[in-house]
Amino acid sequence: MGRLDVNRSGELEVFVRVIELGGFSAAARACGMTPSAVSKLVSRLEQRLGARLLNRSTRQLQLTAEGCGLYERGVRVLAALDEAERCAGVHDTPRGRVRINANVPFGHHFLLPLVPVFLVRYPAVTLDIVLTDAVVDILEQRTDVAVRAGPLKSSNLMARKLGQTRMVIVASPAYLARCGMPATPGELAGHNLLDANYARARPGWPLRHDGGELIVPVLGNVQASDGEALRQLALAGVGLARLAAFQVRDDLAAGRLQAVLEECNPGDSEEVHAVYVGQGGHVPLRVRAVLDFLAENVSLSPR
Repeated sequence: MGRLDVNRSGELEVFVRVIELGGFSAAARACGMTPSAVSKLVSRLEQRLGARLLNRSTRQLQLTAEGCGLYERGVRVLAALDEAERCAGVHDTPRGRVRINANVPFGHHFLLPLVPVFLVRYPAVTLDIVLTDAVVDILEQRTDVAVRAGPLKSSNLMARKLGQTRMVIVASPAYLARCGMPATPGELAGHNLLDANYARARPGWPLRHDGGELIVPVLGNVQASDGEALRQLALAGVGLARLAAFQVRDDLAAGRLQAVLEECNPGDSEEVHAVYVGQGGHVPLRVRAVLDFLAENVSLSPR
């Protein structure tokens, strides 16, 4: 009778809420409990499992390796329960909080403009949006969906391709009038090349030259933390930047920026994926709503 006396799904849901909401107090409010009751529940769960799930401090909670494993599996188990209830006609409306992490350019040009439409369609869903070009740990940051550009590292996460975008070197007309339009990749050495201050898969800008490809080192006097900041610097005439085509499409059409060395552009592109926890198709209805909405409404072209 021991296991029948324990509401394991209830314990699991509270534990997952603690991780997703970042603490006992927030989880208690969401679950209609007191913070002390939530803390005791997690302690009982740890005692029953014989493993520490959370390292607690006065400022934060940190998942242990065992806690990460339980959280990943717990999300799948609760998603399966949601799906079972949905198929039975119970709670078939997406509801709850979805934390989305996206790179800054995608956030500004796609995600934020789509938020009003999404909320009209899914009024019971609450969005928690974080924009950063740094690659985050989904579990550590309690993220449901992370939008990432570029090659994906091997992991146990699921990914849904949203499209791909080519890269283009741009500069403002004022900068080019002042410093000249480079005619060959070699002439970039005399220009101010703007770069990001986070790690990239490639150390420089790839360009076609003399029938081959070379990598131009990015040497300039300004670095920035995200692609949108680099776009603003390029618009201000600070230097040249290599950006995703969707970022600068309107600027190029309006003449605020000009493409540079397009004849040497190797045509490489970055794939954009929505990454999430959900092996075996077990994804909460609220998260699936976000994934389906992004796939339906994001239009990324390789050209």
